[in-house]
Amino acid sequence: MKMNGNEIKPGNIIKHQDTLWVAVKCNAVKPGKGGAFNQVELKNLLDGRKLNERFRAAETVERVRLEQKKHTFLYADGDMLVFMNGETYEQISLQAEFIGDRAVYLNDGMEVDVEFYEEKPISVSLPEQVILEVQDTEPVVKGQTAANSYKPATLENGVRTTVPPFINVGEKLIINTEDGSYVKRAD
Repeated sequence: MKMNGNEIKPGNIIKHQDTLWVAVKCNAVKPGKGGAFNQVELKNLLDGRKLNERFRAAETVERVRLEQKKHTFLYADGDMLVFMNGETYEQISLQAEFIGDRAVYLNDGMEVDVEFYEEKPISVSLPEQVILEVQDTEPVVKGQTAANSYKPATLENGVRTTVPPFINVGEKLIINTEDGSYVKRAD
């Protein structure tokens, strides 16, 4: 689908320089002299490179629609992660580095969204939050009840985070998968 350069918005995926880019930031610029343009910060979906590009209103770019399919995480095999399509039961294997640091939050049976472009996996979206158990944390120090005092904790997947002083070993917590931060206790 073709679109004008001034219509690019953050989150749009476009084909530019024969590869796929996602628009991260867009800034419409109307200089006093010359034509208006859209200053767009792009991130390459395949290798993570960044690029700043100017698109004039007269330029056309190809907007790409990715196909999202629900997959279930099955297991890790060395540095490969195996996922299964819930509808077709087809399995795909992806490099752990494909997901990056967030791969530690994958649990057996977890549902994820895999985005495909021309039947090739482009990205994997994990749930925003996961439930993990506290494996190790320091005991509460008497008098350490200040509102903003946090203590370090190690979760069942080996990730270290900071938690409020009232959290103890064995408690289940809701953790944000984007930055590994504590959200709240799990019910």
